[in-house]
Amino acid sequence: MDPVIVIGAGIAGIAAARTIGAAGLPVVVLERGRNVGGRMAVRTTGERVVDIGASYFTVSDPRFEAVVQDWQRSGLARPWTDTFHLFDAARLSTKSGPMRWSAPTGLRSLVADLAVGVEVRCQQVATVAPGLRVDQLPTAAVVLAMPDPQARRLLHPEFAALAAELDDDFEPALALVAAWSRQCWNEVDGVFVSDDPTLTWVADDGRRRGDQAPVLVAHSTPNFANEHLAEPVQGTGAMLAALQRVLDIDEPPVSTSVHRWSFAHPASTRTSTYLLTEAMVGVCGDAWSNRPRVEAAYLSGVELGEAIADRLG
Repeated sequence: MDPVIVIGAGIAGIAAARTIGAAGLPVVVLERGRNVGGRMAVRTTGERVVDIGASYFTVSDPRFEAVVQDWQRSGLARPWTDTFHLFDAARLSTKSGPMRWSAPTGLRSLVADLAVGVEVRCQQVATVAPGLRVDQLPTAAVVLAMPDPQARRLLHPEFAALAAELDDDFEPALALVAAWSRQCWNEVDGVFVSDDPTLTWVADDGRRRGDQAPVLVAHSTPNFANEHLAEPVQGTGAMLAALQRVLDIDEPPVSTSVHRWSFAHPASTRTSTYLLTEAMVGVCGDAWSNRPRVEAAYLSGVELGEAIADRLG
């Protein structure tokens, strides 16, 4: 039997591949990057990794909760906080919510854990052609586990009807990582920034990861990111100034870096949790949810994997 080919090794793609493989079907994951993880990405600053994509995850579904419990038992995930701050009208206030979870070695480590036992081929760029071929390889089904704009690029013109359904253009973001020699701000876990032209969110990565390192990660607004997508580094000054204003920091950092996310967040929501065509091309990810988040991406991959296994079985 030809394998199912999953394109995209983020949490949705790996969850789909695990589910398909657990049904006894051959499955291969192709990833254009060098590592699994997708938008649950990390970068190295000094000798430690920093989460620069997804900031945390929450748990509400029993299926995802079972996975999270395994991660907690193995030390890969930890409860972080249920209280963030809100920066509004130039002042900070607290804002409670569900428990947010983090990963001591970075959120990418959770995807890597799920990928154990799954055949993943990194730095592979794939195209989906009629006759259900991926880069000329015959396949029983194809999973596109990525933002809609990226998925559209991989489809042959004969898949125009499917491409038309992938209509979420996603919003961009820039992620600024700033490190200091010491903590020079009041203790906060994370800050939602309201009505600011530059920032939407700030995370204390030391508190998030549990090692108390003086490192902050700030995410930009979509509009600010759009203005600097061609040259992200040019947005560093404005993002740093906004970060220092939000947390009342008067010391310069010892290092900064900026990462560009062209497709950071879904721009809309959906009621369907995945898409699967009669031609056996499926799409999954956090855009297939009424509440885009890490848990939604995982469940979307699982449910698409179950649907493919059911059809092929």
